[in-house]
Amino acid sequence: MEPNDDLPPSDAAAALRLIREQQAVTARRLEPDARLVYWPWGVAWLIGFGLFFLRFAPDGRVLVRLPDWLPLTVLFVLLAVAAAVQAVAGARAYGQVSGDSAMRGRWYGIAWALGSVSVYAAVGRISEHLPADQASLLWSATAVGLTGALHMAGGAIWLDRDLFRLGAWISVINVVGTIAGPSWHALVIAVAGGGGILAAGAVARRRQRQRS
Repeated sequence: MEPNDDLPPSDAAAALRLIREQQAVTARRLEPDARLVYWPWGVAWLIGFGLFFLRFAPDGRVLVRLPDWLPLTVLFVLLAVAAAVQAVAGARAYGQVSGDSAMRGRWYGIAWALGSVSVYAAVGRISEHLPADQASLLWSATAVGLTGALHMAGGAIWLDRDLFRLGAWISVINVVGTIAGPSWHALVIAVAGGGGILAAGAVARRRQRQRS
């Protein structure tokens, strides 16, 4: 008589092992790969803000001769790609989730959208009265500051320490870059911000594997 794989395990240890295996499988299905969530944004910041620093270096210098429009265009394109990658990864992972978790996710997404629109509308009215370098600093510092605050809010909502710490890190370096001034802010955000997001993605991915 062949053993029936559908029968429950005969001892408590086997039952516990089976439960843990099923929990790991479920977690993998309902949690997107952290690399897809973090790394596209890290690459976007590293390259986009890095090009800003190379083209608009401190004291009016030009470290690499690029068209004036190129850094901003590259940054926007990379940010759009990052948003698309995260949206697809999140939809695949969270498409089957309902209840309070789904509601928190929707409301958090609305907070991102409305917060961005309201803040940028105000910045747009002010920046037109500032010199070009100060206007650029205002836009970038506001965007990065909003990102850091919403990351910390997301970490508080889901009790995700890594997300909260990343938001705090982004907020701190944003203050440092803002104090340093135009152009230096782009360098700080490119290296410490983009690099920090890449590192956070690596740490989150390692913890996903440990849980699995």
